Amino acid sequence: MTGAEVLDVARDGLWTILKVGGPLMMVTLVVGVAVSLVQALTQIQEMTLVFVPKIIALFAAMLLALPFMGDALAGHMGRIAARIASGG
Repeated sequence: MTGAEVLDVARDGLWTILKVGGPLMMVTLVVGVAVSLVQALTQIQEMTLVFVPKIIALFAAMLLALPFMGDALAGHMGRIAARIASGG
């Protein structure tokens, strides 16, 4: 495998990671900011209050995005397997 092929595989892997993890990270970011704003406005400084809404939102987003995530990972594995089968 040449250096360019290694970089191509690495770029494809990073792009797949962003496609799979990006939506979940964005959901948790939005929920975290919303909870922080509510905490700032109501002056409730309970540290555990942040985790429950984030976990619930993350699981809901995972249930909705799981088919897309599985398809992205299966596509990535198919490309890797095709590259292995072709000999490089």
